Amino acid sequence: RIKGQVRHSMASSSSVTHYYELYRKSSIGVALTDTLDDMINAGTITPQLAMKVLVQFDKSINEALASKVKTKATFKGHLHTYRFCDNVWTFILENAQFKTDSETIQVDKVKIVACDGRANPTGEL
Repeated sequence: RIKGQVRHSMASSSSVTHYYELYRKSSIGVALTDTLDDMINAGTITPQLAMKVLVQFDKSINEALASKVKTKATFKGHLHTYRFCDNVWTFILENAQFKTDSETIQVDKVKIVACDGRANPTGEL
């Protein structure tokens, strides 16, 4: 898949601004990656162009979420697992409840991945 190629390409280039790749695992990120894979296999685009598209996706989704989303939410639940690795927190909650101003959502299990929005993925502020 092209995901590994993009990580290698970004890691080897010092002039590229790094963005978290977390949203590639979202439904829209998976759909984009699958579509790019199909286009590479069909010969419609090159792997290099697909990598550029993914890098732009990483940048755009991170910037859009930082600047456009204003809704605040609170959550509580039973903390099943937590870990901190490479400046990224991962929490697994059971029987969790999420509240916004307009709704409350109850879930059996949820995984939360939290990164410092001020830092880039290399850990530099």
